[in-house]
Amino acid sequence: MTKQNSRSSPEKPKKQADSDVKTLTMIVVGLGGILLLIGGMIGAYSYLNAPDEQKTAQKQSSSISAPPSPNAQNLNPTAPGTGQDVTSISAFEGPRSTFNPATAYEPGEVILVDPPKGFEDKIRAQGFHVTEHIRLTSMNLGLVRVATPAGMNVPDAIRLLSRELPGVTIDANTHFDPSQGANIDRASANPRAVAGWESLSPTCGKGLVIGQIDSGVDVSHPALKSSDITYRSFSKPGRQPGPPDHGTSVAAMLVGSAEWGGLMPGAKLYAANMFETDETGKSVGSAVGLLQSIDWLMSQNVNAINLSIAGDDNEVVRKAFGAAKRQNMILVAAVGNWGSADKPAYPAAYDYVVAVTATKGEELVYSHANSGKYVDFSAPGVGIYTALPGGGGKPQSGTSFATPYITVMAAILAHAGKTPDADALRRLLSGATRDLGTPGKDDIFGLGSVKAKPVCQS
Repeated sequence: MTKQNSRSSPEKPKKQADSDVKTLTMIVVGLGGILLLIGGMIGAYSYLNAPDEQKTAQKQSSSISAPPSPNAQNLNPTAPGTGQDVTSISAFEGPRSTFNPATAYEPGEVILVDPPKGFEDKIRAQGFHVTEHIRLTSMNLGLVRVATPAGMNVPDAIRLLSRELPGVTIDANTHFDPSQGANIDRASANPRAVAGWESLSPTCGKGLVIGQIDSGVDVSHPALKSSDITYRSFSKPGRQPGPPDHGTSVAAMLVGSAEWGGLMPGAKLYAANMFETDETGKSVGSAVGLLQSIDWLMSQNVNAINLSIAGDDNEVVRKAFGAAKRQNMILVAAVGNWGSADKPAYPAAYDYVVAVTATKGEELVYSHANSGKYVDFSAPGVGIYTALPGGGGKPQSGTSFATPYITVMAAILAHAGKTPDADALRRLLSGATRDLGTPGKDDIFGLGSVKAKPVCQS
């Protein structure tokens, strides 16, 4: 996959604080019998459960059975919980995101990783000056913000510094977009109901530790006021943290109360805000904020990290995420909402990150979702009723709201010690998917819709 902007680069690859666990044993039931995803139980953990009914979809990608689609013979399937024609929902999906990853970065600034001693004097002669040194302790990396000379654009600054400091990783302070589509003003089910997870215990998730990198979180929201959340913001000196909008919605999906449809209300959440408000009043998610967030989460021994964000490829981010990969962090990211097949979204497109797209109903993809070879799995993402800052809620759409479903399953499997890396997670979940689109893995749905779900004993 090659970079889609003016900064050229070579082809790049795309993507455990044990606690006492008294709930969750995960089992996947397959066609013609039962296929156990683990041979031994760890604590009282159980695996992801998929019903053993005969598959009724026209395609089958594995020996694992998925429940039949209630609308498999219906050319106009209904949206779960609405009774509405899914094809009509398209009118409520809103316009495609205008976010352009190729041109989204902080003006007048570049970032460097571990530059050599004396570099400041060398670059000062070219008109550059250092504005901040940041130590990423968990990654064992040093990050430096450098202001560019007046009148010099960022791509030219990167080229000049690359000549002055050969071998140093240098890139823009890339901006990232919350992978959120339009709000839709119509009745819709909460996250549990949409996925058929209504039977989960109100304390499901005890023992799990989940990480989230997103915008701010309104921890006083009724959906979250009883949740176990540790929240921290990472913003540039002199700037205020970004607002608690998108992050509140995602956090409530992950660990919100069962009444609000929270998937794992009993889990511990470490929520990092990588967004900040710039001088124009705009909320931007920076590469530096992203790196500080993931460095913090690595020190918290989270089981999996939810990244409902999307942006361009970035040399510095890629190097830092490589450090996370070496520590076997399980990263799950949204594929993005700018409707592109040729502009991959990062971090989802890294090989060591599991990429999630959004579906509406049983058969259709979210119309503004990106596509590409990096797409791994599909999950519900249209008309998901989510919490909003201030105490309310609203149905929303986007790949952001599909990602938590896979993050939750990744956290369960990682906690049980069965998924040391992204490839292992893909292998396990691929045995519990319902193939969609072109037979086998495809650029739209990936391996398909994951039909497994947690089983909570209490």
